[in-house]
Amino acid sequence: MLRAFLRTEAGSTTVLLAATVLALLWANSPWGDTYEAFWHIPTGISFDDALFSLDLRHWVNDGLMAVFFFLIGLEVSYEVRLGQLRDRRLLAVPAVAALGGILVPAGIYLLLNFGGPGAVGWGVPIATDTAFVLGVLAVVGARCPDPLRAFLMTLAIVDDVLAILVIALFYTDSLSVPALLTAFGLLAAILTLRKLKIWRAPAYIVLGFGLWVATLESGIHPTLVGIALGVLVFVYAPTDQKLLLAGEAVHSFTSSPSAQAAREATVRVQRAVSVNERLRLRLQPWSSYVIVPVFALANAGVVLDGEALRAAVTSPVSIGVALGLLLGKFVGISLGTWVPLRFGWGSLPGNLVWGQLFGGAAVSGIGFTVSLFIVDLAFDDQPGIQSQAKIGILAGSLLSAALGWLIFKLAWDRGGVCAPPDAEPEEELPELLSVPVGPGDHVRGPAKARVTIVEYGDFECPYCGRLHPVLDELLRKNPDVRVVFRHFPLRTLHPRAASAAVVAESADDAGRFWEMHDILFDNQRFLTDADLEHYAAQIDVEPWTDVSRHTARIAIDESSGRDSGVRGTPTLFLNGVRYQGALDLGSIGKAVDEARRSTTVVETPQPPEKA
Repeated sequence: MLRAFLRTEAGSTTVLLAATVLALLWANSPWGDTYEAFWHIPTGISFDDALFSLDLRHWVNDGLMAVFFFLIGLEVSYEVRLGQLRDRRLLAVPAVAALGGILVPAGIYLLLNFGGPGAVGWGVPIATDTAFVLGVLAVVGARCPDPLRAFLMTLAIVDDVLAILVIALFYTDSLSVPALLTAFGLLAAILTLRKLKIWRAPAYIVLGFGLWVATLESGIHPTLVGIALGVLVFVYAPTDQKLLLAGEAVHSFTSSPSAQAAREATVRVQRAVSVNERLRLRLQPWSSYVIVPVFALANAGVVLDGEALRAAVTSPVSIGVALGLLLGKFVGISLGTWVPLRFGWGSLPGNLVWGQLFGGAAVSGIGFTVSLFIVDLAFDDQPGIQSQAKIGILAGSLLSAALGWLIFKLAWDRGGVCAPPDAEPEEELPELLSVPVGPGDHVRGPAKARVTIVEYGDFECPYCGRLHPVLDELLRKNPDVRVVFRHFPLRTLHPRAASAAVVAESADDAGRFWEMHDILFDNQRFLTDADLEHYAAQIDVEPWTDVSRHTARIAIDESSGRDSGVRGTPTLFLNGVRYQGALDLGSIGKAVDEARRSTTVVETPQPPEKA
C-alpha cells in the first residue's frame, strides 16, 4: 500500500504539502526563533587551508536544488529527442502558452511595483509548480483527460526552462571572471569525456561538483549547471540489436539460472535503456520525496502573525505576487493558447475543450518551488519584503487551486472543441444506425420497448460517466424505454478503457454485464488492472477469461460505430436515428417523447439465457 502511495502524483504532492505545513507551524510556534537560527547554521568543506562554507539554507537552495534542476534538464533532453517536444505543431501551443504565462504575471506585478523597492521581484509569480499542479490534477481525476495532462506537462517543461533563463540572466549580481573561466574549462572537460564516450561515473561526479563550485563562485546561480548537465546526458530509443541482446541474456538466465547469467542479463537490459531514463528513474523519488520537501521546509516558514498579515494585505509585493499567480497565469496561458490556435501555428493533443483548458490554466497559477527560489534571490537582504512575497505566493497558489477546482467542477466540458480555424471541416456523418439492435447486444429494459436508445460509450470517458445516471433515471421513469450499450473505447485518450471493456465482457459470460457496467462507471477514476480484478472479485467473475474472443466482440461494436459515424463518446441513437441534443435528462426525455409518438413497437429477438 505504501509503495502504491509513493508511486502516485498525489503521494509526492502530499509529502510536499506536509513539509510546507510543518515549516509554517515551526515558524509560527513558540519556538519560531529557532527556525531561522537553524537554517542559518554555517557548514562547510575544508581542503587544507581552503574553506568552502555555506549556511544550511544555501546548501539546500544552491546544492540540493541543483539535483532538482538536473532532473528538469533530463526531462527536457528526453522530450526534445523522444517525447512530445519533437513535434513542432504539438510544441507550438504550450510553448506560446508558457510564454504568455510568464509575461502577463510579470506585467501585473510590475504594474503594482514599478519603481518601488519590490520591483526586482517581478520573477516571483512567473513559475508554475509542476509537483503541486500534478497533485491537483490527480485529485481532479477523470475530469482531467490524458491530452490535457500532456499539454500541461509540456507547458510546465517550457515554463521551467524559461524560469531558469530568467534566474540566470536577471538574478546574477556580479561575475567573477576567473571562476567563470574555470567553470567553462570544467564544462569543456565534461563535453570531451562525452565525445570520447568515456562513461565513468566518478569522473563525471568529480567534474560536476567542481563545475558547481566554480559556477557558484562566479556569481551565476548553479541552477544553470544542473539543467545544462541534465541536457548533456545521452538519451536514445533502444535499438533492435540491444533489445535482441537483452532478450537473449534474459532467456539464457531463465534456461540456466546462475549469478553470472543474472549479472549478464542485468547489464544487457540496462544498456538497452538510455542513461537519461535510468537516472530519471533513480533520482525522481529522491527529488520528489526528499529534496523538494526539504527545500519547502527550509523556505516556506513565514511568520503569519497579525502584524505580518496586515502588512501583506496592503503590500504591493504581496498583492502583485498573488494577482500575478491567480489572474496573470490564467489570462496569460489562456491567451497564449488561443493565439497559436487562432493563427494555425499548432494543434492540441486530443479533443480538448475550452472548459478543460481554462481549468488547466487556473491550476497553473500554483507557484511554489521556483517562486520561493526566486524570492530568496530577489530579496536576500530584505527579510520584510521577503515575508510579504512568500505570503503572496501562499495566497495566490491557494486561490489558483480553488479556481481550478471550481472550473473543473462547473465548466470543464463547456465550450467547443479547441481546434485551429483552418482545421478540416467536420465530415457529414450518417444519421442512421448502421447495425440494428440484435440478440448479441447488451440490452437493459423490456424487449417490447417503444423507444430504444443505443449508446456508444467508453468506461473511462468522463462524459459517459455523467450520462450514466441520466440514462438510469430515464429508464426508471419510462418503462417503455430500453438502453443498449455498445463499446467504443477511445484508446488514444483513455488507455484503460479497452481493459475495462474486456472485463465487462467477461462479466457478461456470467450474465452480469450490467452489474459490472455500473461498477465501472461508478469508479471511473480507478480502472487499473488491479482495480478491475477487485471489481470482478466483488461479483464473483473471472476478469481475463478468453480475452481474444472478448476483444473481437468489442471490435464488432467499434466497427458498427465507425460505420454509423461515431467519432467520440458518448454517441446516442434513438430508434436508430442519431441524437444531437444536450446530454441532460430533460433534453433526452423530450427526444424520447418525440420518438415514442412516431414509432411502432419492434421486438428484438432475445439471446438464450446464460447458465
